[in-house]
Amino acid sequence: MDTWVIVLIVVVVIVLLALLALALAKRNRVGQARKREQAREHLREAQVRGVQAEKEQALAEEQAARARRERAEVEERSAQAEQEARERAARAGETRSEAEKLRAKAEKLAPDLAADGNARYEQRSTDQSAYPDQPEGGATRR
Repeated sequence: MDTWVIVLIVVVVIVLLALLALALAKRNRVGQARKREQAREHLREAQVRGVQAEKEQALAEEQAARARRERAEVEERSAQAEQEARERAARAGETRSEAEKLRAKAEKLAPDLAADGNARYEQRSTDQSAYPDQPEGGATRR
């Protein structure tokens, strides 16, 4: 073989190796660019999901605060109603005590009248008719 053929083969092999190296380098650059683009996409998606998560968290906290506020309002109304019921029961007890005192005074003043009055009072409270002077049953005229 001639030297120039060997040189030509060596030059062709070197050129082919250089082209192969350039192609591999380009392919690596394209792959890295693609990976960078994917990374950017992932970062954008992560940012969007992070904002959504923060929004959901804020809504959840707002809902929990609303529930706590409503519970506090219900407890306050309940406490107020219980207080009013205790006050009403106390007034009823005071009224009952005053009634007993008046009954005792009446009995001291007129024992026979007080006993008769108690009998009538007890009869009325046990009587079924709301209108004692009305006859029971029968038709009414209009």
